Amino acid sequence: MARRASLPAPCPATLLFFLLIVPNPALGADIFPRPGTVRRWASRLERALEHTARKGCGREVLEELYLEHRHLYDAKTIDPEELVKTVAARFDEVLQHKVKALERLAHAAEELERDYLWRGDTKEESQNLNQDQQVAKHETSTQMPQDGEVERTYELDPVFGTYVDKNRSTVQIPTDIYKGSAIMVNERNWTAGLDETFKRNKEEDPTLLWQVFGSVTGLLRFFPGQEWVSSGVDLYDLRRRPWYIQGVCSPKDMVILMDVSGSVTGLTLKLMKSSVSELLKTLADNDFVNIAFFNKEAKPVSCFKHLVQANEHNKKVLLTSMQQLTATGVTNYNAGFSFAFEQLLNTSYSRAECNKMIMLFTDGGEDQAEEVFRKYNSPNKTVRVFTFSVGQHNYNVGPVQQMACTNNGYYSAIPSIGAIRISTQNYLNVLGRPMVLAGPKAKKVQWTNMYKDALTESFVITGTLPVFNISYDQNKQNQLLGVMAIDVSLEEINKLTPKYHLSPNGYFYAMDSNGYVIMHPSLNVENAPEPVTLDILDAELSSRIKVEIRRSMIDKESGTRRFETLIKSEDKRYVDKAMRIYTWIPISDSDYSLALVLPAYPSSYLQAHLTDQILQVRYLEQLLPTAGEDLGRVFIAPREYCKNLMMTKDNEQFLQNFMREMDKQTPDAKHCRTDLIYNLILDAGITAKFAQTHWPGVDSDSLGIINLFVATDGGVTRVLSYGAREPWLENPEPCEASYYKRSLNSRSYVYRAVLPPDENERGGNFSVGILVTRALNVSVGGRYIQPAVVGIRLNPESWISKLRSLASNLSEGRNLRQKCPRWNDCEMDCQSHSKILNCLIVDDGGFIILSNQDIEQTGIFLGESDPHLMQGLLDIGLFSRVQSYDYLAPCEPEPQPDAGAAHRSTYIPRIPDLLSLTWWLSATAWSMIQQLLYKLTLPSWYNTGLAVQAEDTAMMLDTGCMILQTQFYFTNSSKSFHREMICGNCSRVFHAEKLGSSNLVLVVAEQVPQGCPLCSNLPSLQILKKSKGPDQCQMAEEPRYRKGPELCFDYNTEEDVSECGDGTIMRPSLSILLILQLLLLWPAFTPLLQS
Repeated sequence: MARRASLPAPCPATLLFFLLIVPNPALGADIFPRPGTVRRWASRLERALEHTARKGCGREVLEELYLEHRHLYDAKTIDPEELVKTVAARFDEVLQHKVKALERLAHAAEELERDYLWRGDTKEESQNLNQDQQVAKHETSTQMPQDGEVERTYELDPVFGTYVDKNRSTVQIPTDIYKGSAIMVNERNWTAGLDETFKRNKEEDPTLLWQVFGSVTGLLRFFPGQEWVSSGVDLYDLRRRPWYIQGVCSPKDMVILMDVSGSVTGLTLKLMKSSVSELLKTLADNDFVNIAFFNKEAKPVSCFKHLVQANEHNKKVLLTSMQQLTATGVTNYNAGFSFAFEQLLNTSYSRAECNKMIMLFTDGGEDQAEEVFRKYNSPNKTVRVFTFSVGQHNYNVGPVQQMACTNNGYYSAIPSIGAIRISTQNYLNVLGRPMVLAGPKAKKVQWTNMYKDALTESFVITGTLPVFNISYDQNKQNQLLGVMAIDVSLEEINKLTPKYHLSPNGYFYAMDSNGYVIMHPSLNVENAPEPVTLDILDAELSSRIKVEIRRSMIDKESGTRRFETLIKSEDKRYVDKAMRIYTWIPISDSDYSLALVLPAYPSSYLQAHLTDQILQVRYLEQLLPTAGEDLGRVFIAPREYCKNLMMTKDNEQFLQNFMREMDKQTPDAKHCRTDLIYNLILDAGITAKFAQTHWPGVDSDSLGIINLFVATDGGVTRVLSYGAREPWLENPEPCEASYYKRSLNSRSYVYRAVLPPDENERGGNFSVGILVTRALNVSVGGRYIQPAVVGIRLNPESWISKLRSLASNLSEGRNLRQKCPRWNDCEMDCQSHSKILNCLIVDDGGFIILSNQDIEQTGIFLGESDPHLMQGLLDIGLFSRVQSYDYLAPCEPEPQPDAGAAHRSTYIPRIPDLLSLTWWLSATAWSMIQQLLYKLTLPSWYNTGLAVQAEDTAMMLDTGCMILQTQFYFTNSSKSFHREMICGNCSRVFHAEKLGSSNLVLVVAEQVPQGCPLCSNLPSLQILKKSKGPDQCQMAEEPRYRKGPELCFDYNTEEDVSECGDGTIMRPSLSILLILQLLLLWPAFTPLLQS
């Protein structure tokens, strides 16, 4: 019994007085129930629940009905090895079609550029440059083409899901590039010839999505043409997209050096940080990077002691750490470069093993670190050095430029924000030189991981192929023209798999050589950051065997493994132990591998052959609401039964759309999935007969049932409600419904509390319920199929009274309480001692199904309502706990600390600021440096440059929302558990007894005495806990196995390295600067003058 710390013992005389004079309740006191008593209660509850479930669900009745209709379907068996080979061959065929299209485009582009006659006088043409970018609004457009322009024709294309021009491509050029320059106009002219090849490719492969050419100059040409929509300043630059970065050069091993000596202060340091942030965006998942800062000595900016993979999580760590840097001390280039070379020489960890380089950001200096370069980089100079002179200063940049030129690199000046984007991507052109010189050897299509397409915002993988300059101009022998790219959508990849011919618990997944999935049921792209870097070991609950399978797939091997694994439920609330069969195979000529996961229970499925049209019509009518209320409400799975079928989230509307489609044609129509429709119609007929024969005989009142329902693999769900009609909140697609998939994993009834979506709706239009489900197991010709799941929804109020009654000290079969014999103790029970005794029925996830306290307990996680008790159940071994991260979880946006009305890039000075000399100097300097733009800059940059840089940095820091999930599951085969828990000066007894034919356990425990501490470290919630994710520093020391591309082009003795630095920088006159300075400061004074 729960008790506090004992008081000092009374003297013997006093004790004797109380024994003789005062009635002694202890001699007849209530005690905690004995283990045998709790087992007897559990047996009663088990029998009652089993009886209700069998009577209500009618599993045997529906199994017999499927056997009666045996002549209308076949039981097909799945051969995992043959199936995975078939899907892999389809995948390979899709990729090969794209490869051929890319090769045609690259060849056409190289010939077009070779035969094009460069024109220096492009003034007249530049006036019509926007012709390629101009778009006519579809249908509703009233805009007429201007003189000399060709009117565009846009039509809705179902493949792209938007209006496109199928005759011409569209050009996009970033805002910070002058569209009227000779380079841009000539580039636009010769690439216009690609339209013929674009159209030919589309004719030969109608499934083609966007065909894109990305030029090293920043010009983007894509087909089919589409309206290019951008809000505000168009900062989209193809050269920072994942597909371009991967296609333009081989992988990189990069060390970034930041000079943080005392001269690099204020604005220069801010500019340097922004530049490094932009540089990080040019790195992809096959690259490796580290950042170090140096003054007198060099150190890494973060916890990373070596190069790490340039994935989004590692880049976030580097970026966050870099923002904390401050400037102090003196410059020591020798220390910085020695550190960088040692980093590149460290081969103890995974690396790109290609394109080694050092990126130096400094404000200038006299030292050239010749001794260091002689020691580490002579004579072949296999490590390239790229240098960046940052900020406005009078230092000699000659030595910094010399470092780059003598080490096969490139020098760039970054005097202002406007120069950052271009300067930090110039190095990519240098890295492309060896690829060009390699010629045909480098003509290999590379495939990206998953990312969001900028045109349609859908998720795609992209094949890329470099385009070389094949002109015989000696000055262009190293030149890379750009990258060709063609997308394959996630939707197209998913369609390659026979989703509905697998068990709902079966699935395919595909991954690349980094271990990142490009197809997986857990790949929730709606909430994914870009690019999507979800490792297979994060998409599933990891295990030793899964690590081995991942390695085998990366090594391009095939195999099959059968093992027990933990499986997270669809709703993320539960974890089940189940046997699974993994079968995998590589995809030819790509870095991808494909795997098929099937449950170990009989892998056969039902395939209807319902060719009798009269029977089709009769069964179809069973889906109509007019079929009768006794057949229940009908929901059908939202599948693409026919191409013309309009999809909608409203299931009632979708059912109407489907029935209208069936009125217009037969299920055998060419544009319809006959197999899906036949299964749907057959299940409609069988479930209707089940509803007619079984449901009328169910006594819902005595059994405490709210709903009866059945759901099938074919996509039919029928729900019969007793009393008030409540919304059915379960997923109408059984293959994605948590209750359905968990039932298939279990050989017994599965119980789950059903709550309204919003806790505030308790007691409103939706009542709390208890879902009870079980899967069918039908033997057909020696093969077993599981074509449906039957279920009921119980009324918790009715069953709470049953719990109290069945877990009480009533004599079997009588309503009289057993009397305690004199001088003996009497056991407490769940009915008469509810104030001091907790009696709970808890499911295998730790959620309360029933409580003798009140209905409000139903559906609550036990660790939330009684963490001390849940901790005891965990400690004794009834439950085990597993934690994992959901990297693609939906999260509410963080509240912004600022809610003022001013534009986020506008700072309104206060009176103390105006009286401060420091503020004046800072404001003037910052304003002037904004105007020192690199080359030509548009006026809009004065207002948006800083905001854009801040926004870009914030986007890099945002790698999506991570949720730490905690699930519990039964881990012990024992049925009985008993323990006394000690917490401080308090003790507490509990007993738990599993209910054998279910996923439930009866827990009887004393309530916590007032004033006792809660000795528990459990989370207050079972699943949702926003997290920063795993420790990236620790993960960097134990990196996961990966492989980069097989080919590396990083060095060629014929490379022309003479072009190694920027030219002069355009500087405005002092008078113009002063005028602009006054104009820019004027808005800051306006609010003060008005007030």
